[in-house]
Amino acid sequence: MEQDIQVNIIGAGLSGLSCALTLARSGRRCRLISVQPSERAQSVLAEGGINGAINTRGEDDSPAEHERDTLKGGVFLGNPEAVHGLTAAAPGIIREMQALGVPFHQENGDICPRYFGGQKKARTSYVKSGTGKMLMSALIAEVRKFEAAGLVTRLPHHAYIRLRRSEDGAVAGVRVQDRYTGQLLDFRGPVCLCSGGPAGLFPGMTTGTTANNGDVDAQVFAEGVEFGNLEMVQYHPTTMGIAGKRCLVSEAARGEGGRLFVERAGERWYFMEEKYPVLKNLMPRDVVSREEFAVVRRPDCGDKVYLDMHHLPEKTWRVGLPDLRAQIIHYTKLDPKTEPIWIEPGIHYFMGGIYVDVAHRTNLQGLYAAGEACMQYHGANRLGGNSTLGAIYGGRVAAQTVLGTEAGNCEWVPLPADEPLLAEPSPAGVVALGAILKEGMGLVRSAETLAQAKRQIGELLTHAACERERNRLRLALAFVLSAENRKESRGSHTRTDYPETREEYRKVSVACWRQGEIRLELRTI
Repeated sequence: MEQDIQVNIIGAGLSGLSCALTLARSGRRCRLISVQPSERAQSVLAEGGINGAINTRGEDDSPAEHERDTLKGGVFLGNPEAVHGLTAAAPGIIREMQALGVPFHQENGDICPRYFGGQKKARTSYVKSGTGKMLMSALIAEVRKFEAAGLVTRLPHHAYIRLRRSEDGAVAGVRVQDRYTGQLLDFRGPVCLCSGGPAGLFPGMTTGTTANNGDVDAQVFAEGVEFGNLEMVQYHPTTMGIAGKRCLVSEAARGEGGRLFVERAGERWYFMEEKYPVLKNLMPRDVVSREEFAVVRRPDCGDKVYLDMHHLPEKTWRVGLPDLRAQIIHYTKLDPKTEPIWIEPGIHYFMGGIYVDVAHRTNLQGLYAAGEACMQYHGANRLGGNSTLGAIYGGRVAAQTVLGTEAGNCEWVPLPADEPLLAEPSPAGVVALGAILKEGMGLVRSAETLAQAKRQIGELLTHAACERERNRLRLALAFVLSAENRKESRGSHTRTDYPETREEYRKVSVACWRQGEIRLELRTI
C-alpha cells in the first residue's frame, strides 16, 4: 500500500498539467495519472487559439469586455465570480505561455490575436491552426523539470477505477489500474479530476478523441459526485464526418474570413451575413449551428451547408491556416483554396460536467475537478478560445485550493485488494446508446424525443451486461433528464416546445445519483 500523501491528478491534458505545475512550483508533490501520455491528450487537438484581452491591436480591449462576452455567450448561465477570475487572469496566462516558448503569431514584434466567434475584439492568440499542440508542448517541457526534481510522478497507461473514501464519506485517495500489468494501485491524498468530457457516450458524433470514453464520469457519477448543466452540449457548426468521429474545421477558418452558404434558387446564399450583419459568420456557435439546422430544412434551399474559403489571401493560408488546409485535403481530397467544403454541426464540447464551486471543489470533500471534466466558466455555450484558457486557469485554481486546504482524513474504508475489475461494456451497447443520444440529445430537442430517449435507455438498463455499462447508461439518462427538466431554450439547449429563454431557468441544473435513483434540482448560480 502506498503511504505517501500526494495530490492525485487524473488526466494529463492542459488542466492536469497546469494543476501539476502549480502544485510543484509550491513544493507540493503530485502524481499525474492518465491512460494516455500527455502527447496524446485531447488538448493536443485544440486548433483555434486561447482567449485573453492582451489588447495588442489597438481596439481598447479589456478583461472586463472579455468577461461580458463570455457571460453573454453563455446566455448568463456562467458563474460571474468565476468568469471574472478567468478573464482577469487571461492576459497573464498568455504571456506566461509565450515565456514558456509558445510561438504565438506576431506582427510588429508582439502577439497579434485574431477574431473568434461571439467576440467583437480580436483576442484569440494562436499558433497557425495548432495552438493546443504548442500549449501542450510548452507545459509538458516545464512539468518535466519538476519530474526530474521528484515533485511530479507520471503514471501513464493507468486507468481510474474508483475513489477511496474515509468513514465520513470524504475522498481519502484513489484506486487505479496499470493497463499493462493489470495491477491495482491505491494512492492516498486529495484527487483532482482533469479527465476531459464524456465523448465516448456519443460515438461518431464528437470531434474529441475516441480515447475519452466517458468511463471516469460514469464511475464518479455512480459514486455520488454531482454533475451540472449536462444538457448543455455544444455543437460546433463546422465539422466533417470521418471514420469513427467528426473532424473539426476550426473556427479559425471563419475568423480569417471563411463564409457559410447554402444553395438557394441556384445561387449561393450567405445566410449568416444577411441575418447577422455585425458578427456575420462569427456569431456564437450555438447560433450558427441552429441557423444551419434551419436553412437546410427550408423548401427553397439545398440540403447542405458549405464553407467558402476560396477568396482568402495566400498569406492567410500560409500563416494562419496551413495545418487546416492540409487536414481538409487529407480527409476530403478537396482543396479549400479552390473548392467549398461541405460541413455539418458536430459535438465539440461539453459545457456541463462535474459540479464545482469557484474554487473547483466538488460536493465530496477532498475531490476537485478542472477542464472539460467540470461545468465551470462556459454556461450554456462556450466561446471559441475559452476552452484552452479555462483548462489552464481551472487547473491552476484547483491546485491553489488544494494548497490552501488543510489535509483531510486519509484513512480509508477497506476494499478488497483483488476486487473484480469493471468489465468492458458491450460494443453493441455502446453503439445502441450512441444512436439513442443522437436523437434525444441532438441539436434540437422536444418532449417527445427526450421521452423516447428516456424510455430506450431504461430498456437498455434492464439488459446491461455489467456494472460499467450500467454506470454509463445512468449518466446518459442524467443527460436526458437534465434536458427534459430545463423547459426553455438557452444557448446550446434548444427545445421546439419551449422556444423562449426563461428567467426562472437562469440556474444550474444539478444531477446526482443518490439512493439508487437520479435526483435533479435547479440551483442558484
